[in-house]
Amino acid sequence: MLFSSMTFIYIFLPILLFLYLVTKKELHNPILLAASIIFYAWGEPKYLAIMLMAILINYLGAICIECAIYCTKEEQSPLFVSSVKRLFSPKLILVCTIIANLSFLVYFKYFNFLVSNANSLFGAHLEPLDIIMPIGISFYTFQALSYVIDVYRGEVKVQKDLYKLALYICLFPQLIAGPIVKYHDIEEQITSREVNFAKVNEGVKRFIIGLSKKVLIANTMALIADKIFSQSPDAFGHAIAWLGAIAYTFQIYFDFSGYSDMAIGLGLIFGFRFLENFNYPYISKSITEFWRRWHISLSTWFKQYVYISLGGNRNGLVKTCRNLGIVFLLTGIWHGAAWNFVFWGIWHGFFIILEKVLNIKEFEKKKHPLGLEILRHIGCILVFVIGWVLFRSDSLHYAANYILNMFGLLKAVSDAPMYGFGYYVDTVEIIAFIAAILCSMPIFKNMIYTQNKLAKAFVNFWLLVMFVLSTVSIAAGTYNPFIYFRF
Repeated sequence: MLFSSMTFIYIFLPILLFLYLVTKKELHNPILLAASIIFYAWGEPKYLAIMLMAILINYLGAICIECAIYCTKEEQSPLFVSSVKRLFSPKLILVCTIIANLSFLVYFKYFNFLVSNANSLFGAHLEPLDIIMPIGISFYTFQALSYVIDVYRGEVKVQKDLYKLALYICLFPQLIAGPIVKYHDIEEQITSREVNFAKVNEGVKRFIIGLSKKVLIANTMALIADKIFSQSPDAFGHAIAWLGAIAYTFQIYFDFSGYSDMAIGLGLIFGFRFLENFNYPYISKSITEFWRRWHISLSTWFKQYVYISLGGNRNGLVKTCRNLGIVFLLTGIWHGAAWNFVFWGIWHGFFIILEKVLNIKEFEKKKHPLGLEILRHIGCILVFVIGWVLFRSDSLHYAANYILNMFGLLKAVSDAPMYGFGYYVDTVEIIAFIAAILCSMPIFKNMIYTQNKLAKAFVNFWLLVMFVLSTVSIAAGTYNPFIYFRF
């Protein structure tokens, strides 16, 4: 079920909210858990069992880790402790739990990719399987992993209530496409949280902002990007190539950040406060800054559970660069089972490592002329726009030709029809482009929190108009894809 669907907005959400607000607090978690299961099963009920198995594996794994940690404490007899350490060590249980989690992810997301590459490399003739990836598996797997790792590290207590752990893993606002909520961030909120008018009001506004970003901007940008990327790169000029790349750059940001806004808003409505997932990444002046602002929940997950585990920046520059390279390679792989995603991760990793070697943090502390700051910003834009071409393309060959076209290095096909801007962009698209540029900057930041009565009335009216326009667009059955479902 999509957040940006009439079924969700006018049936699922109102019924759930009514039940939630008229029942006692003791029933809130069971209602949310039941609603989350229905929400997930609505799209693909046959994969519900996979998610429920993941919940059970992590529930039992965390309990076994806690038992093993207790059994190996010094107050136990030395013989008993040494026996447990050999047969039942906390680390071994953690590794087994991680492998069990990743086995689902590898099978559903990467099996056919591995088979295809094995056939190419070794001349094998392995048959790919007819596998459909369960929606949201990358997100709920990472959430589950953060829980068991935190239990092993002693940063959180084991959740012995299976239903509360299930609620954490499959809570519907963030189940399908994040943000990746870490257990220690909402541990207390699962047990006790307050639902009041202020939170519901803020949540509704945040949801409308996200819905508008998704439906009115991202979907409009998608029409342009898909029309261009569906053609061969030598079938249009370099100006159109840039148009497609920029349209997709806006599409993916407003699609994903819009979904995150809706998820955060829904969380507030039901008493949860999730951490922010985007912080205007397109105003960045370096790729390091870009990743501090883009998909924050994923980048912090890799930092806390991979980068720091590898040693972080504690063992010299060479090993720091190695650790950063591994993290961004895994970031690319996480996004998809295709070489263009791998190279997208390597592309960003290269610039992150370069900025680390150049000590960009120290450079950013100093004041620089405006012209240099503008050049840095343009350079950063150039890097992530080229990166998005890698991300959007169906293959590395397509991406390479597309990028060559952007810089006028690809010869056009003589008999291909060369359409001008008017073919791809009309008045609505131009308005959407202007809105995308303005909303990519923190011009309207915190507008929903204004205390000025006149400004508040204007914001409420504007949000109402955006909501009506969004739902009219959805009802009309216009183009409504969602990028991150495929990840």
